[in-house]
Amino acid sequence: MAKDPVPELLAHATEALEAEFAALPPFDELHYEAGMEWVLEAVAHRLRENYPYFHPLYAGQMLKPPHPVARAAYALAMKLNPNNHALDGGRASSAMEVEAIKEIAAMFGWREFLGHLTSSGTFANLEALWMARQLAPGRRIVGSEQAHYTHQRISNVLKLEYASVAADGRGRMNLGALENELRKGDVGTVVATLGTTAMGAVDPLDEILKLKERYGFRVHVDAAYGGYFRLIADELEEPASRAYAAIGQADSIVIDPHKHGLQPYGCGCVLFRDPAEGRFYKHDSPYTYFTSKELHLGEISLECSRAGAAAVALWATQKLLPIVPSGAFAQGLAKGRRAALELDRRLRGDERFMPLAETPPWSQKRDHSASSGQALGYRPELDIVVWALRAPTSEEVSERAQKVFDACARGGLHLALVQLPRSWFGPSGRVENEMGPVTCLRSVLMKPEHEAWIDEIWERLSTACGEVVG
Repeated sequence: MAKDPVPELLAHATEALEAEFAALPPFDELHYEAGMEWVLEAVAHRLRENYPYFHPLYAGQMLKPPHPVARAAYALAMKLNPNNHALDGGRASSAMEVEAIKEIAAMFGWREFLGHLTSSGTFANLEALWMARQLAPGRRIVGSEQAHYTHQRISNVLKLEYASVAADGRGRMNLGALENELRKGDVGTVVATLGTTAMGAVDPLDEILKLKERYGFRVHVDAAYGGYFRLIADELEEPASRAYAAIGQADSIVIDPHKHGLQPYGCGCVLFRDPAEGRFYKHDSPYTYFTSKELHLGEISLECSRAGAAAVALWATQKLLPIVPSGAFAQGLAKGRRAALELDRRLRGDERFMPLAETPPWSQKRDHSASSGQALGYRPELDIVVWALRAPTSEEVSERAQKVFDACARGGLHLALVQLPRSWFGPSGRVENEMGPVTCLRSVLMKPEHEAWIDEIWERLSTACGEVVG
């Protein structure tokens, strides 16, 4: 592992923090110090059982190491352990959360809004759909079959019916399938995903918003994974670029700073375009702190206790790396996307692999008609790449994916597995009419370092494939 700068950063910062409270009378703080050193050493050894999530050779799940300044700021804040439920519990950290949230909202073009941090993207989406329930009680929630499974679970918790609509061959919500649901007249909210978990697909938000004008529903954007790509929208393929350009018209947005935002878990964020929706959070609890007349974060959140340290870490990171187009933070996103494009290019040039088909099995046309047959060209929309192993049958396709996955892990390269419809990979010999799902390989190239490591990743992937298929 590279030298960790955090201990040195913390040493100076801790002295500065202690100086701020130097006027307090001293007291004996009980640490029960005996044994702490050996316990922490035992922790270090146990952590070896994890995959090396911080390293560029880990390209499996959506795990991006927190920036050193985020880790240091989080640890520094834990000296006080603030609670951002109310101003009494986290005066400084609450103010820092408000400032950091304003910067995130500004990324989407919002100046007037309601929003706060959450402990996760799941809870952020829960709040967004809870708000949808307040505004359209009893009306259905719909989302793509590639939307995160949490939306259906949340809908069940909220006692709302949820319907999953078909996706096209690129994993994006099919507009024809959506409109079939809208014609039923009982849809209250459409969940548009900008960056699906499986393949980083971007739903056609601009077209969904046009349907909103006709059918009158609420639009919630789940951008937990892909939200920060708003900063480099001009570098994306045209459909994705149009979707990101329209994101400011959504009614609510979820984004996870603990994914691309370089933050420790858990740090999610929910935003509402209309600040007046805060009326649904109003409560008169006798045990809420009342030392301030200002609106505190506990009054606009379903969660109560929340780690103020998460807000401090986010604030510090955004001060160091402002979330603006063309900045260093945005350039890091662009590096990961370039790595994904390069990996996809190499996969398409190797006959052992079946990347996603260049022409999807049906188009985005609302009548479900097949595409014209003209090659539309497929490139990863964000920084996730999926591909299958070429084999005579779907069963063998899945078996080879598992074997290559295992061989890659033995060689120090960590990928992920995902199941997608076999038809999305185009015709291939005897399996061209097999429509069921197959197990595929998936790579999340979300670290900026992945661009420089793509040769090494490709070499290890090729070696693993050689062991399995020659």
